[in-house]
Amino acid sequence: MAMFKKLGFFGAPLAVLLAGAGATTACDGGGLCGPCGTVANGSLEISGSAQLDGFFTAVSNLDKSIVTLSADFELGLTNLEAAFGVEAEANADWSARVDALVAEIKAEVQANASAGLTVKTTPAQCSASIDVAVEAQASCEAKAECEVEADPGSVEVKCEGSCTGSCSGSCSGEVKCTVKGPSVACEGSCEGTCELSAAAECSGTCKGTCNGTCSATLEDGSCSGTCDGTCEGSCEVQAGASCNGTCNGSCTATPPEAGCEGEVKCEGSCEGSCSGGCQGEATPPSVSADCEASADCQAQAKAQASASVECTPPSVAIGFEFTGDASAKASFDAKLAALQANLPVMLKATAKYSALVTGKVDGEVVFETSPVAQIQAGLKGVIDAGVEGELFANVPAGKLECALPALQEAAKVLAKVGGDAAGKIEAQASFAGEVAGGFGG
Repeated sequence: MAMFKKLGFFGAPLAVLLAGAGATTACDGGGLCGPCGTVANGSLEISGSAQLDGFFTAVSNLDKSIVTLSADFELGLTNLEAAFGVEAEANADWSARVDALVAEIKAEVQANASAGLTVKTTPAQCSASIDVAVEAQASCEAKAECEVEADPGSVEVKCEGSCTGSCSGSCSGEVKCTVKGPSVACEGSCEGTCELSAAAECSGTCKGTCNGTCSATLEDGSCSGTCDGTCEGSCEVQAGASCNGTCNGSCTATPPEAGCEGEVKCEGSCEGSCSGGCQGEATPPSVSADCEASADCQAQAKAQASASVECTPPSVAIGFEFTGDASAKASFDAKLAALQANLPVMLKATAKYSALVTGKVDGEVVFETSPVAQIQAGLKGVIDAGVEGELFANVPAGKLECALPALQEAAKVLAKVGGDAAGKIEAQASFAGEVAGGFGG
């Protein structure tokens, strides 16, 4: 039992749960009802109870997200170390590696762009997936043999926080209208290419004339890079970048007084049902008229939704005026190109990792209760209820021997996520801060 004491608040309740389980009933006269699945391999039917397996799915999805996000940041870090000629010490942690990389980038900038870099970013926007909540609820009720009557695609969800999609009631925040092209007049944020109606700032790649310094020019002298002044022509932007012209893609802006002709989004608290994304706890309604399992299905659906945070990719544009030796320009341009290519992925990984573990993005709270804490609370409720709880009532005979080790495994996964997070988030935040400051001295 010493092993369980290392699992924080899961330790004692989980040890009691395992100790009180007693002998399990065999299936068909002998053995388990099939091989046991594990949280690690993403098995969706470990216990045979949809309500309980939903929690295991949430933990598994969370673990996979954390692993992927760590790998994304690690790859970007490795790519930039190679580009800037930084040799990482063996077994060095992210903090030490980030410090060494930043020091080298600053040295390069000072030597070749003494005025510094101009880094324009549009932060990532993160929200829990409402679609996941609805699908998890419907799937659970169907497996519990409830007669699903509502169309899961039409069900809207209660969002305890800010709704980043459409709102069926009143919206206390800013209302936005999203209109999809191919080409639409836009005075807001654009996903695609923005054809500028007049000289304007470009948070992306300026194609045309740059009234300032362009980071890359074509043979005819036109700009084909970032512009630290105003751009005339077109601006290739990433998600969320501002546009004042014609957006060849999707434009999101404040609707005119006449109303919104496209999809209406509530970027704030919604007094009603929310569809799209939720910066908070997403609670789906039952999709069955009469389902005794609805409440338990709802708990695991909320856990799965919180584990499925989605973040829009941030836009990053780097501008500079080269002041170094002409012989070093090609090398410096290549290094800055590597920085431009890797920053969006690294910053998105940073935002999503922090959103999942701390509930914050760029230091601002987007989830009052972080997704990790939401999942921990849901799983703790299962453990506290014990084998006599309602969730275990649906575990088939012979599957209890699978469910209990899975609970232990889930607790260990959550404990590891919490234990690894602090140092990684600090290193990621430090790097993001240097980016925002243009790697200034």
